[in-house]
Amino acid sequence: MNKLKPLQTFYWKDETFHILDQRLLPHQVEYLPCRNHRDVISAICKMAVRGAPAIGIAAAFGMALCSYENISECSNQTRLRARLAEASQELLASRPTAVNLAWALERIDKWLSQNENLPSQDIAAGILQEAEKIFREDVENNRMIGKNGSALVPEGASLLTHCNAGSLATGGYGTALGVARAAVQEGKNIHVYIDETRPLLQGARLSAFEMLYEKIPATLITDNCAGYLMKQGLVDLIVVGADRIAGNGDSANKIGTYALAVLAAYHNIPFYIAAPLSTIDLALSSGDEIIIEERSPEEIKCFENRVVAPENISVYNPAFDVTPAGLIKALITEKGVVYNPDQEKLYKLFAKV
Repeated sequence: MNKLKPLQTFYWKDETFHILDQRLLPHQVEYLPCRNHRDVISAICKMAVRGAPAIGIAAAFGMALCSYENISECSNQTRLRARLAEASQELLASRPTAVNLAWALERIDKWLSQNENLPSQDIAAGILQEAEKIFREDVENNRMIGKNGSALVPEGASLLTHCNAGSLATGGYGTALGVARAAVQEGKNIHVYIDETRPLLQGARLSAFEMLYEKIPATLITDNCAGYLMKQGLVDLIVVGADRIAGNGDSANKIGTYALAVLAAYHNIPFYIAAPLSTIDLALSSGDEIIIEERSPEEIKCFENRVVAPENISVYNPAFDVTPAGLIKALITEKGVVYNPDQEKLYKLFAKV
């Protein structure tokens, strides 16, 4: 059995938050130092850090950076809290789809409201402790997601995944890839097929890198090969992550996920979403209410800084799509597996927390 050592997505040292720069992978492993919350915003917007749970953790540490940066200027805690409120709104605006971003900032805001009349130094230390707690909890939740999901992976199975929902997209261990990781740790002989995930190739660059790093058998395919793979009977289950899950179970994930779910239904292959409860947004009644981020046309028109499309061609580049709950066999969470997710089942799931 492989002894797996998850990649370190980020770390805190000397009042600096270090982010593994995923833009450079798989060729370079380099950490990007963030010394203030604006550096974190830049890292999120430019996708040096990506993946819903990882973005949430980064935002929490961004708030810690803001507090330490402003201690000397804001000995008056009222001024510091005002600066933190501004930083929270700026971080919130960095990417619109992943709900973990708002969730983590709400955790920090809640801590601030519960700890009034503290000196500025204690506020900074307290926010850092809360950010570290969010970080630890994410890793623990991912391990439980992996354990719960592993039960759905048969011995000898071939698992297909899309985008990257591994250690790099989280605080560590991963959600969808965490399921594969847990299955291997339990001694199961499995194989992972990885969609390349156009246009930014998170599957080819990141998921493939993780699987090789951890010696989990894997094969990279083009996105448009997935249907043919299913027709050949080479896929036993599909497991992907999510960036936001509506209250009825509709799930937003990287563009191309919806097509996989439709193909899975046609080929009678179970389609699973693996995500923590922090990705579920009960305030939304359906996936129609999820804001879908649209990114730069250059991501499609260019490849490795070389223009590959006509300069004046119109481009549509949504970063995510929404898979209806009816196409999802189950949601795999840290609190258990929810089959055929709907509003009633998700509300019951939160009632257990």
